[in-house]
Amino acid sequence: MNAKVLKSKLANRLKRKRRIRAKISGSASLPRVSVFRSNRYLSVQAIDDVTATTLAAINSKATGHKANKEGAAALGEVFAATLKKANISEIVFDRNGYQYHGVIAAFGDALRANEIKF
Repeated sequence: MNAKVLKSKLANRLKRKRRIRAKISGSASLPRVSVFRSNRYLSVQAIDDVTATTLAAINSKATGHKANKEGAAALGEVFAATLKKANISEIVFDRNGYQYHGVIAAFGDALRANEIKF
């Protein structure tokens, strides 16, 4: 893709991100789970927006998973276990401007399959 198309795609994602973040927020009892996706890795963190602290975080580089659907599903299972350890069973899912499709959907489905509600 040329530079103009890439710049446009990034600008559109950031617009979606700002629109989503204006509507959702996390707290200690209902944290916001934010997902960042790059071509190689996937990073996820549970955030308490009231105190601006990270309650739990994980990335695929540290766990050895790839940023594909299978890796996202495996990372979702590991992150669900981390959330359960922190006594968190319900979250607000922040897809960070990405479409709920492919890797992001696989991660979300893995969280739901491991009894994390959102």
